[in-house]
Amino acid sequence: MAFDSPLFLFGFLPVVLLTVLFLQYTGRWRMATFAIVAASMAFYGWWKPAYLLLLLGSIVFNYLCALALIRRRSRLTLAYAIAGNVLLLGYFKYLGFFTDTLRMLGMHGIPHLSVLLPLGISFFTFTQIAFLIDTYHGDTRERNFFQYLLFVSFFPNLLAGPIARHAELASQFAAQRRGRIAKDLAVGLTVLIIGLAKKVLIADTIGAYADLVFNGAAQGLPPLFADAWMGALAYSFQLYFDFSGYSDMAIGIARMLGIQLPLNFNAPYRSSSIREFWRRWHITLSRFLMTYLYIPLGGSRRGEIRTLINLFLTMLIGGLWHGAGWTFVLWGAWHGGFLVLHRIWLKIADVPLLRIVAVPIRLFAVPLTFLLVTVGWVLFRAENVAVAWTLFQSMAGLHGFAFSAEASLLPSAFAWKRCLELLVALSAIVWFAPTTQTFVKEILPDEAHREKLDPLTLRLMWKPHALYALAFTALALVSVTNLFLAQDRAFIYFQF
Repeated sequence: MAFDSPLFLFGFLPVVLLTVLFLQYTGRWRMATFAIVAASMAFYGWWKPAYLLLLLGSIVFNYLCALALIRRRSRLTLAYAIAGNVLLLGYFKYLGFFTDTLRMLGMHGIPHLSVLLPLGISFFTFTQIAFLIDTYHGDTRERNFFQYLLFVSFFPNLLAGPIARHAELASQFAAQRRGRIAKDLAVGLTVLIIGLAKKVLIADTIGAYADLVFNGAAQGLPPLFADAWMGALAYSFQLYFDFSGYSDMAIGIARMLGIQLPLNFNAPYRSSSIREFWRRWHITLSRFLMTYLYIPLGGSRRGEIRTLINLFLTMLIGGLWHGAGWTFVLWGAWHGGFLVLHRIWLKIADVPLLRIVAVPIRLFAVPLTFLLVTVGWVLFRAENVAVAWTLFQSMAGLHGFAFSAEASLLPSAFAWKRCLELLVALSAIVWFAPTTQTFVKEILPDEAHREKLDPLTLRLMWKPHALYALAFTALALVSVTNLFLAQDRAFIYFQF
């Protein structure tokens, strides 16, 4: 049940909201919490009821391990608990990849083995690993099973994040939001509509052009230079608005229920380096990798060479986390390699002989970073390494240069021209338009962030006003109409 499905928007969500808001408004806070848990179970079980037992089994296992860590702080217990989570994730997500790799290496007697991937398994597994480590370090002490069940299964962020830490949500689940219900509902609904519009009106529209290029390459039709770059850029913008839209919808839905999820997306294509990109893209995943992988590996505490190795390994594992395939491994290596190069560059950029080179690099740092990220997305999107290689060859001009609609994989001159116009328009939005958290300041995590906004932006921000209500009602109607008319496209991060 995707957030952008009619069933969710016009069936599941209204019923849940009406039930929870009624119980909260009448002061029955504990019953409202039970209603959210029941809704989360129904939300996950709707896709495949049998896998609800898998989710519950994982929750019970980690809860018991956490209790053991609270009673006695033991590295062995922590290692056992983490190993259990990794094995569960490995079985469902990587078994087929492992057996296929062995067959590729010549072990032909091994059959292809694969298991249907449970939705959200990567996210609820990482969430619980973080919880276990926080429990081991004494940062959290959750003994109430029901509260832990709510923390892990909370449906707005269950399937694709944000990956919230227990300390961020536990106090909110226990709080009673008297006097805030109407404001939370208005803020959450606004952000939900923004996210839906990003997904349905922008991501799905530009994604159709990316599909034409990538699917053509997969079918043995190498695109020419212009098509290849148009396809790569189209996918960059599709993924940007798809993930940004999902993050907004998750934050908006949670806010309507009185919960503020952590920000997960902050204009990443405006980054001036790969390191900054990962501080803006999938913020909670980057935080997880830094806190629970990079630092335990040694971080930057064991010399420069070890630091560079740790950086590369962290991103390599991060790439593999995204998908069981060599394209994702190479994508992780791509980002890990450039993080290593960026750190080396920071060490040598002030050398007198390099200052002349450093000036233009800093001047064009944002477009250069976007270019590197876009090339990396080809690996992320391609069906396999061969398709990615075909596209890289086309982007280098090895399959011919052509800038005419007649030579394009796109079906008509109109489609070719419209794709170019969309790319230009989306470029302007990505680099110059205010972000959701800038426009709706109430979802920013603290007052300090709000003070950084300029006076003009502060005047144009969303307010609970009739004009904004009319504008967002119109935007919602357009998005919903397009939702019913257009092809159904699942959120990209649901596959992870």
